[in-house]
Amino acid sequence: MNPAALEVRHVSFAYGRKKALDDVSFIVPQGCCAILLGPNGAGKSTLFNLITRLFDSRSGHIQIAGFDNKSHSRQALAHMGVVFQQPTLDLDLTVEQNLRYHASLHGLGRRDATRRIATELERLQAIQYLKTKVRALSGGYRRRVEIARALLHRPALLLLDEPTVGLDIPSRMALVSHVHHLAAEGIGILWATHLIDEVEASDELIVLHRGRIRATGIVTDVIHRLQVTGLGEAFEALTTEAT
Repeated sequence: MNPAALEVRHVSFAYGRKKALDDVSFIVPQGCCAILLGPNGAGKSTLFNLITRLFDSRSGHIQIAGFDNKSHSRQALAHMGVVFQQPTLDLDLTVEQNLRYHASLHGLGRRDATRRIATELERLQAIQYLKTKVRALSGGYRRRVEIARALLHRPALLLLDEPTVGLDIPSRMALVSHVHHLAAEGIGILWATHLIDEVEASDELIVLHRGRIRATGIVTDVIHRLQVTGLGEAFEALTTEAT
């Protein structure tokens, strides 16, 4: 078993009296692409907000690359890259300016930042847009730039919160392919989605419904345990009220 990029233990969270997460536990090893699959309102974004410390939970523990995100939040967050569902690039800056700003926040020197920016944009086939203002890019290329930005400081964990929302099918599939290549290179990936066509058979599956984990395991193993014919049928079985 590879070291844990992310460890979530007994995490619960409520908005007033409404419980959004209920005793959630799972591990994402380094080199693993874990898919957090759940319908809208399942608690996926709440969980991401807790992992990234946008929200604070009094219940449970979250560790990133071995660092508790409460007691050692600086070290924990330094080992994490994030692509949120809502775009966060500055539209009036160039791709390079956006990436250099992020690199400086992580203390990267100019020469090192130049090398890493070029490397990540080339891997995403977006280097030709280095001097282009983000406003002029398509949605698919904006997402590529956000992924490049999230990887500049070489994190142990990459969080993706429904990053393909609003993209066309070719752009979605290109991102899915790239993310799986990143996992093969050793990064731990947690990809939140409600689209089953973004899930590969060898992915680690975490099914979240109404704030509770309904199933975990390799996709093929979950399908086998439920004695169904495919992921769509498994997802339906796990997210109906009868479950």
